[in-house]
Amino acid sequence: MKNFFKNKLCLVITTLFGTGYLPLIPGTSACFLSLILFFLIKSDFYFFLLTLFSFYLSFSLTTKAEKIFKEKDCKKIVIDDFFGMLVALLFLPRQIRWAFLSFFLFRLFDLLKIPPANKLERFEGAKGIVGDDLVAGVYTNIVLQIVRLLLKISS
Repeated sequence: MKNFFKNKLCLVITTLFGTGYLPLIPGTSACFLSLILFFLIKSDFYFFLLTLFSFYLSFSLTTKAEKIFKEKDCKKIVIDDFFGMLVALLFLPRQIRWAFLSFFLFRLFDLLKIPPANKLERFEGAKGIVGDDLVAGVYTNIVLQIVRLLLKISS
């Protein structure tokens, strides 16, 4: 009985309260949840803490969720997309244009699996599930921070 509840809690968290069960675009829907929190949490510090906490949850629970689903990188597990999108949004201005660019670039990088994401994705468990989204989030954030810097320099 105890394992039943632990497994259920694991699935609730890794599917982001059922978002992963949506029939269409569950990963994209998880990214939208990140965007909502991006606008609700005004403090960069608290947003950073949320990102760290979601990394902890992602990394500690996705291996177990994958075993429960009995499917490698099961599409119902969306906490990795949520976390990657949070990384993409870190320290960006809370404006629609930055959110839109971040969302678009993150989904593109997540789809393209630019190295080392393509290699990380092959790992079993959390390393494979979370690793490629972390890379996509970092790439997105780097590109957008460079764009911000260039815009400041040119104005």
